[in-house]
Amino acid sequence: MILDKIKNPSDIKKLSLNEKKILSEEIRDIILKTVSENGGHLASNLGVVELTIALLSYLDLDKDKIIWDVGHQCYTYKLLTGRKDKFNTLRKTGGISGFPRSNESNYDFFDVGHSSTSISVALGMARAISIKKEKKKVVAIIGDGALTSGLAMEALNDAGISKTNLIVILNDNKMSISKNTGGLSQFLSHLRTRKTYVKLNSIIRKIVTNIPFIGKYLYKIVAYIKKRIKGLFIKNMYFENIGYTYLGPVNGHNISDMINILKSTNNIDGPILLHVITKKGKGYLKSELEPNKYHAVSPFDINKGLINKHNETYSDIVGNTLVKLAKNDKRIVAVTAAMAEGTGLSNFKKHYPKRFYDVEICEEHALTMSSGMAKEGMIPFVAIYSTFIQRGYDEIIHDICLNDCHVVLLVDRAGNTGNDGETHHGIYDLSFLKTIPNLVIMAPKDAFELYLMIKFSINYHHPIAIRYPKGNIININENKKILLGKSEILKEGRDITILAVGKMVQRSLNISHKLSNDNIDAEVINIRFIKPFDYDTVIQSFNKTHLLVTIEDNDYEYGFAEIITKYINQDKVKSFGYPDTFISHGNISDLEKKYHLDEDSLYNEIIDFYQKNKQV
Repeated sequence: MILDKIKNPSDIKKLSLNEKKILSEEIRDIILKTVSENGGHLASNLGVVELTIALLSYLDLDKDKIIWDVGHQCYTYKLLTGRKDKFNTLRKTGGISGFPRSNESNYDFFDVGHSSTSISVALGMARAISIKKEKKKVVAIIGDGALTSGLAMEALNDAGISKTNLIVILNDNKMSISKNTGGLSQFLSHLRTRKTYVKLNSIIRKIVTNIPFIGKYLYKIVAYIKKRIKGLFIKNMYFENIGYTYLGPVNGHNISDMINILKSTNNIDGPILLHVITKKGKGYLKSELEPNKYHAVSPFDINKGLINKHNETYSDIVGNTLVKLAKNDKRIVAVTAAMAEGTGLSNFKKHYPKRFYDVEICEEHALTMSSGMAKEGMIPFVAIYSTFIQRGYDEIIHDICLNDCHVVLLVDRAGNTGNDGETHHGIYDLSFLKTIPNLVIMAPKDAFELYLMIKFSINYHHPIAIRYPKGNIININENKKILLGKSEILKEGRDITILAVGKMVQRSLNISHKLSNDNIDAEVINIRFIKPFDYDTVIQSFNKTHLLVTIEDNDYEYGFAEIITKYINQDKVKSFGYPDTFISHGNISDLEKKYHLDEDSLYNEIIDFYQKNKQV
């Protein structure tokens, strides 16, 4: 294999063009095989193979920097930067991450997992390099989807006026460009990168601007006319208008063209926007035809492809419930940020297209827009993953809660989300949401209770958040009527009280039955409302049992447990959850066992806690 020749990234420069083409096919085969076995991001990685090879053929990674946006398309990069032998461990517990991680490789220059950060990070690095007067190249690679984010637009704007040497590669895998426009743009790209053109431009600028009295004005007129003429032929001059040298579009699967255009950037000062056209899912027909379906996948059969069968999830419950309720309530609207399928809202979009809003990767906008809709009498249900709703913290405080808007935050994928790792776990939402005035926070123990909470939220005319986990639904089948701020006693007991949040309720019930075999009678309370907290029910239970356990799938030091320790002696409380640290990737059950949140570990530690206190 050609890949076996690559011991470090610089070895790629030694390969012939034909060897690089063979290498790209070898890499696609490895990615496809590994993802089909381990799960992961498939379509995006198959689309950037040649682009990655071209970049490593051009850059010197011992000094130059590559910043991947989101980072879920870094599999080729990992294979070519010393992780080939570990690639079979991708996303597994203890294996390599599916995202760039600086503790994994010196070639991963920035830890990333969320969208639209690359230009900001790269600009910061480029500015620092400029201050130090070092000769290093910095490249940010961002997709057309990520470019819709406000953060990316802010960075583009700043970089455009910075005159800093920075290459932004726009990996465009959706946009269609006609041959005429593409041909002219390609011609202009070659023209702009020629040394003679660059030098001539500089000479003309100096001559014209030095003409006494009228020089500067004359140059401005010439520049204006030049811009207007270009605008007649090229529709998308946005990047040049805000300060970039625009190059492209170039075929991102043509390694030779990519290397040549990258080399040509050596003659250009200031920020460069290189427009690269790629095909998402390239090399595997099924993912080429349905790239969204093959964006992030579980293990699958390569020959058969993904099977469209799946067990009902909490996201499905949300989507189906909103479709049902919206039929008779025209105030209900659904909002998401580029996650219609993931949040279960595809069906709502189908039934009520005029009441469905996908704002692309713009969580902040989604939240503030929803506050405006609420002010006009709508009831926006905003479905965003827990890890991404972090990005809208200010908007939740300032625009939704301060204005007391009737917005329902559907916090999907709360808790441990498994193989995507530290950038994707939803274990902080309780910690930061509970600090916000005016916000009610709920967590259902099962699917039917999630349905009841959504119905409840329609008639609660203030901000409300409902958090629910990733994965298949459960039904405990004991659901009392939901009353604001009231918890639910599922099992009465006299020896110890277990307060459980969300998905941990069923686990707590199972543990209580095991404890009964040890003559320990545990009371189990489904908290339901993290805020407002049901102080009366919990204190009454504690006064009876004198011992209390809290179990949550959140950072327990600053999550629900922190509320309890305000009222009850910490010596009488044992809290379980995730510690105040970043949790790595791995199988959900493996991670739960590691942090003592699996059923057996919880059972053993609760017995130990009970026995120690009984002796005292």
